[in-house]
Amino acid sequence: MNRGTLQSILASDDSVSTRAVLVALEAGADFEVQLNTTAFARLLWTNWSSRQEAMLEMGITPSRPGLAEAVERLHAAGTARVYMATVTGPQRRFLLFLSEDLTRCVACW
Repeated sequence: MNRGTLQSILASDDSVSTRAVLVALEAGADFEVQLNTTAFARLLWTNWSSRQEAMLEMGITPSRPGLAEAVERLHAAGTARVYMATVTGPQRRFLLFLSEDLTRCVACW
C-alpha cells in the first residue's frame, strides 16, 4: 500500500485519531501496513478493552486520545478480519486497524 492510498482511506474516516494520523502522514511520518496477516476485530477488542479497563481501574487516563473510540469500533466490527498498520511520527506512534478489503479504517489509536 502506498502513502496516497492510506491517506485516502483515512480521509474518509471522521475520528479524532485518524485526523491526527493524516497530519502525521502529510508531515512525512513513516508507515507500515502488515499485509501478511489479518486478525479478527473481536480478538483485538478483547485485548484492547482489557488494557483500557486495567488503566481505568488504576486511575490512569490514556495519554493519547482515541483509545475508547478504537475499542468501541473494534467491538462493533465483530468477526470482521482486519489488517494492522502503524504510522510513526516524531512525537507519536499510531496503531491502525484496516478492513480486510483495505477500503476503510475500522479503528485507530
